[in-house]
Amino acid sequence: QGQLVESGGGSVQAGGSLRLSCAASGSTVRIYRMAWFRQAPGKEREGVASIGTINGITAYADIVKGRFTASLDSAKNTLYLQMSSLKPEDTAMYYCAASTFRLGELWSTSRYNLWGQGIQVTVSS
Repeated sequence: QGQLVESGGGSVQAGGSLRLSCAASGSTVRIYRMAWFRQAPGKEREGVASIGTINGITAYADIVKGRFTASLDSAKNTLYLQMSSLKPEDTAMYYCAASTFRLGELWSTSRYNLWGQGIQVTVSS
């Protein structure tokens, strides 16, 4: 069905920046929306940024609005997440996700049927 591979994670001090990348390949079905989710230890997976692949319209969770920016390079089939002003509470495993469904609840994990393996982001104070 396809594969998503994240890269760009790592450790950074509070106030710093990181850019995550997600390369999509092998999908034979149209992808309508891509997103970034994250999951901290002991917490549920939460959506932080989402982008429509046709109109490029983005949406952000309130907790990252103004600090994170999602973008899509359609020519490279790559999704990015530019993270700035990072806080220790941003520490989590970050997952790239893709949806072949035209409609669905934006931040519901069940809408997304293709997932990356996850990449760790650690922000120290």
